Amino acid sequence: MDIFFIRAGQLILSLSILIVLHEFGHFIPARLFKIRVEKFFLFFDVKFALFKKKIGETVYGIGWLPLGGYVKISGMIDESMDKEQMAEEPKPWEFRSKPAWQRLIVMIGGVTVNIILGFLIYILIIAGYGRTYTTADDMKYGFGVYPTMEQYGFQQGDKIVSVNGKPLLDQVSIRNYIMVRDVANVTVMHENGQEETLQLPEDIGSQLFQKGEMFGLTATRFPFTTDSILPDSPAAKAGLRTTDKVVKVNGEAVKYKSDIDNALIRDTTETVKLTILRDGQPQDLDINTGEDGKLGVYFKNTDPDYIAPQHTMKYSFGESITEGIKHGYWTLHDYVVQFKYVFTSKGATQVGGFGAIAQLFPPAWDWLSFWETTAFISIILAFMNILPIPALDGGHVMFLLYEIITGRKPSDKFMEYAQIAGFFLLIALVLFANGNDLYRAIFGD
Repeated sequence: MDIFFIRAGQLILSLSILIVLHEFGHFIPARLFKIRVEKFFLFFDVKFALFKKKIGETVYGIGWLPLGGYVKISGMIDESMDKEQMAEEPKPWEFRSKPAWQRLIVMIGGVTVNIILGFLIYILIIAGYGRTYTTADDMKYGFGVYPTMEQYGFQQGDKIVSVNGKPLLDQVSIRNYIMVRDVANVTVMHENGQEETLQLPEDIGSQLFQKGEMFGLTATRFPFTTDSILPDSPAAKAGLRTTDKVVKVNGEAVKYKSDIDNALIRDTTETVKLTILRDGQPQDLDINTGEDGKLGVYFKNTDPDYIAPQHTMKYSFGESITEGIKHGYWTLHDYVVQFKYVFTSKGATQVGGFGAIAQLFPPAWDWLSFWETTAFISIILAFMNILPIPALDGGHVMFLLYEIITGRKPSDKFMEYAQIAGFFLLIALVLFANGNDLYRAIFGD
């Protein structure tokens, strides 16, 4: 089956589960507080629905526009903008007739469910599969190190001994530590067998992000050969062949794949000089890469054993609860911290929509990966929904907290305008994010 349809199927199934459970997070407390719920929909039913059925006071259905879902709660100013209902006298079963604390519980219900669901999935995964990790001894060639990290004393082939004085069991987790956590120092083992403790500045993550070196310490490091060349790419136009062996980039000797990345980062000119061996003879090729600095070449490793083996640590169910909550906490923490990069010019171009979310899923159907990704998306949705933007749950929560603290309720007219403004802001963000996906699909990353 085509990779596109496999990923699309996983995305739709995952979002369907998350949307339905999120809306149940609003529905259940609303019903507990005897608030009437008029509609409960998976996806939006603009003009018409694919399916709908009325059970009791609520119409349950599936819309045709897969951009989310909703519950329509009586007496609430939401995306339905039902002004006629709001113009009538409040009814006892309406949202607006209930105390502010009850309305607050209804509004945070969806986010609460998403957080609990994400943590629960992690707990069950750890209970069933354990946690995988890669030790320093497993890293055959160590890490590739990009220029910014070299400035702070890191060397090619380093392995991690400890972070902030604490031993690091899983080597590949170092990227999260450096990018989004507080790291003052890292002790490394150099290729010559010597240990050294290196100091890092507080803004090391921002430095790496702005320079496009997010994998600054965890670059894949393996001996390589040319695998394929994209048609009409700079390398193809320069005459590079798959049988050529690349030995230098801009005069720098390259032994590992990460050495090529390093050399390209160091040189900011649009012309890259490759020294190759063709039929055993050295030859130079000048390649005009343009502004993006990409060759259009895929490399593969020549050592089938280079990939570090993964070990599995098993936990009892009780231990899995602790580990699952811990893993969920750090997943949420890391996402919230890296969210700050969105507000930079470079970060804005990295924002993605449904295409980017679909890329989180594996190209072949795998239930473990599916549930891991679903847990991650659930936590992302919780954070995004609680942002204080009108039309999101967080916007309603913001106004309810204002009401609870001040004792004054914002007017219906103000809420209508805020809802409209928030709706258009969300539409703009959706268009921008999915526009980025489309641009990357057409022109590449």
